[in-house]
Amino acid sequence: MASGLTNIFRVPELRKRLVFSLGMLAVYRLGIFVTTPGVDRVAMREVVRQGKMLGLLDFFSGGAFEQLSIFALGIMPYVSASIILQLLTVVVPALEKLQKEGELGRRKITQYTRYLTIVLSAIQGYGIASFLEAQARVVATPGWGFRLMTMISLAAGTAFIMWMGEQITERGIGNGISLVIFAGIVARVPRAVYDTWVNYNSQSSQLTEMALVILAAVMLVVVGLIVFVERGQRRIPIQYAKRVVGRKLYGGQSTHLPLKVNTSGVIPPIFASSLLLFPTTLAGWFPFLSSLQSALAPGTLIYNTLYVLLIVFFAYFYTAVTFNPVDVADNLKKYGGYIPGIRPGKKTADYIDHVLSRITFGGAMYLAAICVLPTIITSEFGVTFFFGGTSLLIVVGVALDTVQQIEGHLITRHYEGFTGPRGPRIRGRSVASGQPVGA
Repeated sequence: MASGLTNIFRVPELRKRLVFSLGMLAVYRLGIFVTTPGVDRVAMREVVRQGKMLGLLDFFSGGAFEQLSIFALGIMPYVSASIILQLLTVVVPALEKLQKEGELGRRKITQYTRYLTIVLSAIQGYGIASFLEAQARVVATPGWGFRLMTMISLAAGTAFIMWMGEQITERGIGNGISLVIFAGIVARVPRAVYDTWVNYNSQSSQLTEMALVILAAVMLVVVGLIVFVERGQRRIPIQYAKRVVGRKLYGGQSTHLPLKVNTSGVIPPIFASSLLLFPTTLAGWFPFLSSLQSALAPGTLIYNTLYVLLIVFFAYFYTAVTFNPVDVADNLKKYGGYIPGIRPGKKTADYIDHVLSRITFGGAMYLAAICVLPTIITSEFGVTFFFGGTSLLIVVGVALDTVQQIEGHLITRHYEGFTGPRGPRIRGRSVASGQPVGA
């Protein structure tokens, strides 16, 4: 491990990418302290601490929402725009055609996602401004001036975060959008530890030494389970027939097609959480939806049930979007590959789809359990939301993906990976695409 860390700084390109990523994340953390004009930060902090849903918004924004920073919306509008565009890709033939046009088509879809992100940011900014005007002592001078200023500030902040994420993906290490969420969660660790310690020392606390030991054990078990499942694969054997090209004989080797147990990665919990945040925005416009907002507060039975159902749905949906068994079967047939005992073509596609559907169900159940059960346990002890399963899943998943990319740079330049020359390679996926390694 020590030699692996040392080798990072021996590769000029890798060193530049790492410094660039860290610099962008530092700019993101500094921007959190730039408050939107016309808002009392102290009063805003009190409002956020009174509501669980607002606390969830603050969690995904890395503490920016309780100060109503220009980055208060975080990257969630971009995630919501991605959800909408990917759903429309399945329904609208023109978008589906664009997606199949290769790199040019994907760039156009990305451009549409950016435009939709700005629109959603402006809408959510107006909803937040209207909601804050109804709160006591938060807004100094309510009115259309404050609403327009809030809409412009929050939309500009989200656009800047989106640009930083894309720059990190292109010129840095790791997936930029996921690293922004990762940085926001990790930045809350000292605050979460401090709040837990204060809660433990308070006279009315339910925390005991045994409860702290149990919570620590639960966290370690969850982290170990995440690492174990994220590296889990179902390997389908592939046999390539021998081919004669000119005077040379090619093919005849055996390999495998690795299918990840959790192909969708951390995308389903992020998408599900993003959708469940909409009632907070709508309640700012329509007061009669306040009861719906209360019913969908984090930790309630309705919230957890919908959260599990959305995670399962997005696990299957995102897997279907990022992995097409028909294309895999066609490529195998084109290059003379086949699965032993399975006819090439449609039969191969059906077999891969059947296997992928079965392991995706296991991956979806794993995601739901990781995201819901630890949160229920920690809520019983009154511990900070950071120690929930969603945050641990995002942190561990993004960390594995980033380490895998760093190790890939080291190995391609003839350096040892983090585990040494004989150690197992760290495998993962791109959080943005969800594509399994080797597929």
